[in-house]
This record gives sequence, structure tokens and C-alpha cells, in this order.
Amino acid sequence: MKKLFLKFIGTKLKMVLPEIFAQRMMKILDKEFEAFHQSFDNETKTTIRINRDKFSEQPDLTPVDFCDTGYFIPKRPLFTIDPFIHAGVYYVQESSSMFLEQAVRQSGLKPGMKVLDLCAAPGGKSTHLASLLPKDSLLVSNDVIRARGQILSENLKKWGKPNVVVTNSDPRDFQRLPQFFDLIVIDAPCSGEGLFRRDESAVQEWSPDNAQLCAQRQQRILADVWPTLKDGGVLIYSTCTFNPAENEENIQWLSKFASIEPIGLKIADHWGITVTDAGGLPCYRFYPHKVSGEGFFMAVVRKTGESNPTQQRKIKENPLLASKAEKESARKLFSDESLDVLRFEDSLLAFPSHLLPELFQIKSNLRIIHAGVKIGEMKQKDFLPAHELALATILNRTVFPEIDLSLEEAITYLKRDDIAAPSVNRGWNLITYRNIPLGWVKNVGNRYNSAFPKEWRIRMSVTEFKDERLKEEMTKFPL
Repeated sequence: MKKLFLKFIGTKLKMVLPEIFAQRMMKILDKEFEAFHQSFDNETKTTIRINRDKFSEQPDLTPVDFCDTGYFIPKRPLFTIDPFIHAGVYYVQESSSMFLEQAVRQSGLKPGMKVLDLCAAPGGKSTHLASLLPKDSLLVSNDVIRARGQILSENLKKWGKPNVVVTNSDPRDFQRLPQFFDLIVIDAPCSGEGLFRRDESAVQEWSPDNAQLCAQRQQRILADVWPTLKDGGVLIYSTCTFNPAENEENIQWLSKFASIEPIGLKIADHWGITVTDAGGLPCYRFYPHKVSGEGFFMAVVRKTGESNPTQQRKIKENPLLASKAEKESARKLFSDESLDVLRFEDSLLAFPSHLLPELFQIKSNLRIIHAGVKIGEMKQKDFLPAHELALATILNRTVFPEIDLSLEEAITYLKRDDIAAPSVNRGWNLITYRNIPLGWVKNVGNRYNSAFPKEWRIRMSVTEFKDERLKEEMTKFPL
């Protein structure tokens, strides 16, 4: 049985840490270890990142220093009953990981980027990238575990961007796309030491052997995906652990077989970030006693060499392209003229026209879960608008009548229960809350048929809460 590290301050028992972990951190932090250990008993802070394509108001919240759309919220609400989280207005994300914004911006944004978020579920970094990248860029978000890929897909559909492809492939499969990506983000599966404060089960599951296995798996991931990064392209590598074997040592390991150069980031002193060195390569550590977030690590490097752009294949005919009549009909539903219309079985999809060669190349080599925005599908002679179209930033809101719900009505709708909002408009109506789209209902005269996805509905019984408790939770909503 592994030994646990116990330490008392006066009469207060601090969090129990694995002894081997504690001894290692003592060597790394020296005199700072006491403050580091004490920080595990501090209350964790909840942060959100706002989707500015859906919410332009300035919230009365404390901002995250290094993220333009990140905010601390004073109390953690029952997010499940906040309609805004179902509408993709914000994403709940740990603040340290929002440092990705600095890495992306400072390493160089440019038009038409092709970006891979390799270990992307549940979607925090992918939704962040979707907001940061130029509009004409392509984001491929991947997770090797299919169930996690479905969660990733759901979160990106809520975020509402059309230039996204979600895949479910092993890292080695990306070698079929050599020199394809300008930027690769690898938030690698790790031993999770940085989550000890937030999740005590992570402490119980930790072991030196598992940490070593994580380091080896991370090296395999780096080696497998390296060929798909263009010469001159950027790799952002991160973990939520403190283990040097999974952090600096892996960056040094990469430098031994790959030709890389460092990308140093400008860090403000008050951010509390610790800069370390991995054989001349700067790395960035987030310790919970110095930052207002959890444990985190990041390194940014560039693949040296001259970039040789691959010639795009011309598209002559492809079975995925919709007919002229289908395109004309579907284009009325979205407001972006740069999008083309594809057909997949009975469904119509919107996807950027200039990225179709890349989409077909990805489709030929990887398993795709979803791409672009699903517009809808034909059921006999009826057209059923897709739920994700309602949440998409491309929706043409002049096409459908709208019904704006109260908070209580919106929660009822999200539970997929019957609503009784007045509307004289037969057919499809767009449901909104505070003018933010939530989904569809079909007014058939004597009732509304809900088109909210069964698998996305609120499963908890809101009636289990006393009115006072429910009202209290509603007052904690961040926006």
C-alpha cells in the first residue's frame, strides 16, 4: 500500500498527499512547498469562458488575466438548469487552461490555418480555438475514445461554428495526412496531479507506476502525430500534472528526435506563472499557490524547416455535394455565403466551400463524427430543421418565427416537457431565451411538438427542488 504524506498546521490537517509525490514536490519547490501544500485546502474557483458570437454584453465579473473572454464567478451555480449553457453562450473551464489563448496568439495567427486539437474531449480547448482562429481556418477536434468524442461533438455543436470537423481516430492515423496542420494542440492524457485539489479521487488513483505509464503514452502520442505537423508549424503541448517526466522531460525527449525551436511567451509578473527550462526550451508551470487556478503545464515549440504547401486537389464531382435545388433551398436558412451544402444520407450540411478539399481528404483517412453544421433532414415530404442549426452562428433568423421563453418556461423546454407559450405561427418556431436560440418546436395548432434532442434533455427532476432552493440557484447564474 502506498504511503501517504500527512502534515499538520496547528490543529488543522492538510490534504493527504501520496508520500512519493510530496517528496518529489519538496525537491522541486524547496521553500515554496509549504505554501503549495497549504493551497490544496483552499477553495477552488469556478471560471467560465464566454462565446462572444452569442453574447456581446460585458459581464460584471472578475476577468481571467490572460484570456479576453474568461471570467471568475463568485458562486458555482447548478449549471444544468441554466439555459445559456445549453445554448452555447459560455463554457465552464478551469482558468489555468485558458492560457492556451496566449500560446495561440503569441505563436502567430494567420488566415486559412489548419489546426488539430488531438486529445480534445470534452471540448474546452476546442471551443476556445474555435473562437480564436480566423474565420477561414479549419479546426479538427479529435478524441480516440468514441464516447468522449460524442461529448466533444455535442459541445462544439452548441458553440455553433461551421468550420469544425470532429474525428474519432488514433493519433497514429494522422500520419495519413503528412504536413497537413499549421498548429497542433496536444492536451495530453496525464497523471492528473494538478487536479488533486479539485478531485480527491485523483489522489487515490495516483501511483508512480501510472505516472510513468502516462509519460510513455505521451511520447507515443507526440511521435505518432509529429509527421502531420507542417515544417514551420507550431506544437502546443500541455498537461494538468506537475510530474517533470510528463512535462519538461517529454519536451526534451521530443527535441532529441525532432528538429524544433523554442517559442518564448511574454508573461506578466502578476499572472503568477513559473517559467522553467527544458534544455533551452522555455516551459510554463501553474502552481495553485501562485495562480488563481489549478495545476497546469504548457510548452510551445516550432517545427523547423521550410514549409512546402501541398497542392490542393480540385473537386470535379463528389457524392457528398448536394443538388442545385437542395443548395438553393438550404442556403435560405443560413446567412454565410461562403458555405456550401453537402448531402449525407437524408441530411444536409453546411460547410465552408474553400475547405471542401481538406474535408474530403480527412474523410478518406479518418473517422468523422460530425462536420460543419447540420441544416436538417427530409422526412417523407417534410423538412425537419436540425437542432444544431438553431444553435449555429450562421442561422438566418429572419426565416423562422420566434418564441422567447421565460426562465421557468426555458427549463421546462430543456426538460423536453410541454410548453404553453402563445404563438399564432403554425409550423416550425425557433425557441429562444433572452433572445438566444435554444432549439425548435413545431406548432401543429393544438400543441407544440418539441424537437429538442432527447439525448440532450435535462434529466434531473427540477420539481425535486423546493421553490426557494430553485430560485436561489437561479440567482447564481453567471450571465
